[in-house]
Amino acid sequence: MSPITHLFASWLIAAKTTDNLRDRRLVALSGLAPDLDGLGIVADFTRHALRGGDDYFFYQKYHHTLLHGIFGAALIAGVLGCFAERRWRVMMWCFVAAHLHFICDLIGSRGPGVEDNWPIHYLMPFTREWTWHWSHQWPLDAWPNRIITFALLAACFHYTLQLGDSFVGVFNRRADQIFVTVLRGWRERWRNRRRIS
Repeated sequence: MSPITHLFASWLIAAKTTDNLRDRRLVALSGLAPDLDGLGIVADFTRHALRGGDDYFFYQKYHHTLLHGIFGAALIAGVLGCFAERRWRVMMWCFVAAHLHFICDLIGSRGPGVEDNWPIHYLMPFTREWTWHWSHQWPLDAWPNRIITFALLAACFHYTLQLGDSFVGVFNRRADQIFVTVLRGWRERWRNRRRIS
């Protein structure tokens, strides 16, 4: 699924399991972190710009292999947990959020062709012995991903109004304050219109 969907899903886990902004941010980031193994695409684009060609060596070789397994989940949880206020709790939920990322990729990250499935090599980078496949994986841009993303966004709005912070705060606290203020303003206007009606 898209990074946006992963962000919404992991932020919801964070919203339900943490009691401070730092830990919430760390758990939310853990749902995005497995895709760091896809940054090889930057090197591929740079190489294409300089030399031409159309192969994606680094992206194809390393995405879904380095951080999309138990080693990646443990690494992400361990590193992010070091920065948490409640270390063990955050490590556990980071581990869970990383696994939610894997499951989301397994069900909804196929390429345009039926043969373009993305398996999860759970024991990589050490071995391909335990690889997860799902033959019904739908394309990344398919309607189920859109519905899931919008449902997660609606849930995020609900918890944002309750907590007073949102997934925007994962990246910028000031922007988060503005976002929450705007969202609360919309809620108040909607309530006022209902009272008048």
